[in-house]
Amino acid sequence: MWPILSEQTRANKPDLVHSPAVTEEPPPPEPPEPPEPVATPPGPPESSPAPPEPPEASPAPPPAGFGQYPPAPAPAPPAADRLRAAWHGRRESDYIFDFATALGWQILTCGVYGIYVLYQLVRRSRDHNLRRIELLDAATAVAWEQARARGLADELQPSFERIAPHMAVLRAKTTEFRDPTLWAVLAIFVRLVADIVAYVLLDGDLIAHDYAEGAIETELSAIYTRLGAPVPVPDPRRLKQPHNYVARIVVVFLTCGLYLYFWQYDIMTEGNRHFQHNWAWEDALAQSVQRLVAA
Repeated sequence: MWPILSEQTRANKPDLVHSPAVTEEPPPPEPPEPPEPVATPPGPPESSPAPPEPPEASPAPPPAGFGQYPPAPAPAPPAADRLRAAWHGRRESDYIFDFATALGWQILTCGVYGIYVLYQLVRRSRDHNLRRIELLDAATAVAWEQARARGLADELQPSFERIAPHMAVLRAKTTEFRDPTLWAVLAIFVRLVADIVAYVLLDGDLIAHDYAEGAIETELSAIYTRLGAPVPVPDPRRLKQPHNYVARIVVVFLTCGLYLYFWQYDIMTEGNRHFQHNWAWEDALAQSVQRLVAA
């Protein structure tokens, strides 16, 4: 039997029925998820050899003249290339005059255009001489190379020696007083005197130039014919005679300068004919050099 408890006893003991429920402990927090592993590039396998060390940079060479010889000059182009360049260069050096056009512009400009005409006359004489020196010198060098290669150097040496003094005449013309700009400036201040002196010099230059290069062309024609690539002999009838300078100067003053235009015509046309004779011979020379070099 269950014992009967008194009121006092019940008061001293906790009521089992009406006692508050035991509080449950909160569940433990869930552990944080581990961070995702970061992918690292795989290292070289243990068996692979270590990468080679970069080579040490070589020291820069010392400047020229510091403990060593100066750098060698650039090699000169072959003689055949020099000849070809001089052959094509006549488009810039050999100016062909049209006297009618030049005279018309001089009349329209009251003679001012004549200063430009004088400039071009002096310039083309100078540049043509320089170009011909380069062309003839290159043609001589090509012929000498071919003569040595074919065993004909001793036989043809006298011809080469005869070329040398005529080349000296052409080179001497390059050192003379032939600046076209200066002659144009002189024509501004002393037009009549500058034209007369320039025409005398231009005529004399053309004669000396023509005789010297005609002799060189004759020797080269004989040399190239012996080498098996003939070049025509220049026509001796092209050689001109000097003008009668004293008579022309007198007529210029008697006609108050009008005769100067006739003299200008002679200077222009004689130079034009000289260039045309040169071009025909140069074309034949270029073909002969091409045959020799290609053989």
